[in-house]
Amino acid sequence: MAQTVTPPRGMRDFLPAEKARREHALSVIRGVYATHGFDEIETPVMEDSSRLHAGLGGDNEKLAFAVMKRGLTTDDLAAAAESGDALSLADLGLRYDLTVPLARFYATHRAALPPVFRAIQIAPVWRAERPQKGRYRQFVQCDIDIIGEAGPLAELELLTATVAALDALGLEGCRIRLNDRRILAGILGSWGVPDELRERALITIDKLDKIGPDGVAAELATLGVERPGIADELRQLAGAGWHLADGVVPPPAWLDLDAFHDLVALRDAVPGTPVDFDPTLVRGMGYYTGTIFEIAHPDHGYSLGGGGRYDHMIGRFLGHEVPACGFSIGFERIVDLLAVRDEGRARSVVLVHDRDVAPGELLTLKHELVASGMRVRFERRVKNLRALLDRVTADGFDAWAPVDAETTDAASLVFRDLGE
Repeated sequence: MAQTVTPPRGMRDFLPAEKARREHALSVIRGVYATHGFDEIETPVMEDSSRLHAGLGGDNEKLAFAVMKRGLTTDDLAAAAESGDALSLADLGLRYDLTVPLARFYATHRAALPPVFRAIQIAPVWRAERPQKGRYRQFVQCDIDIIGEAGPLAELELLTATVAALDALGLEGCRIRLNDRRILAGILGSWGVPDELRERALITIDKLDKIGPDGVAAELATLGVERPGIADELRQLAGAGWHLADGVVPPPAWLDLDAFHDLVALRDAVPGTPVDFDPTLVRGMGYYTGTIFEIAHPDHGYSLGGGGRYDHMIGRFLGHEVPACGFSIGFERIVDLLAVRDEGRARSVVLVHDRDVAPGELLTLKHELVASGMRVRFERRVKNLRALLDRVTADGFDAWAPVDAETTDAASLVFRDLGE
């Protein structure tokens, strides 16, 4: 009986045309980030398990894929089962994001890096998600981070570079949502949430788009946060905006004015960028400390990327604080929204040759065409020529030319457009 030969659940194969589409988008993103002064780095796909489970990744730590230790014995398995600590069997894990590895990278190589380091990371990450539309167990993240800049310049550089990348991709209609963890702390304080419950409460509030105000209020109640009217307050918070800066009415008690004025200054520094204030924006990662932001699109109920300031993370490795801020584009969510652009792409041609054409002659033709800047593929002529041409059209080729024993050089080729 034939076995199923599909990829692991939540992971995907990419055929040539889709791979080319993805690489084109990635090259655009890389190019924009580079022009904004960021340098690309690479980190291992695995980190120490203790680092991935250090309380920095919020709920994502629960989704980390663990890598078992080598040489485990039945006694080790029995001890883990008795203690209920499955992670004792693992010493490594696949990275669930690129920020924790970046913090470790900076701590390792800080002596070789500039005082303010602007990093690009574009690479796959892994999470043991429940696979569904737009959510995978292996996916690509496109991160830019600035380490060593404590002032608002870091946020502004990240915002402008990200917006420039979205514009270069041709993705229209995006808006940036802004908030600050200090404002969230003010909201929780106004509800009387004790310090030890605040991170768990924020994780619950982060589900607002999925379960609504009533669902958030009910889940908070299970944590012991039973303030009457929380659902109504959440609905009111959703209506808050930049008008709070007008001074027409007294600011609400939960609003941290210093944090809000910092957000207003960010908005004013990027006048051409659509920026909204959203006091319910959380970003689920436990490592954020100040400004947080997301990319919103009117046609989609989920964010297309996000990030924020995480000033305390690197201090976990160095023993002293280093300011840091990052922004990540949700590549898997945007790539399907993009129209493929032809400008700047080399012309792709197929040489459909007869069986009696000598290999050396074909290679000579290919050499001439490649030297002129074309992408070239050989295909042997078959009876069903239409099926062959449809296939290479789907693979992204633009034109084809017949090659027979009488073909002398590239100048004698007669190209015909594909897709007509």
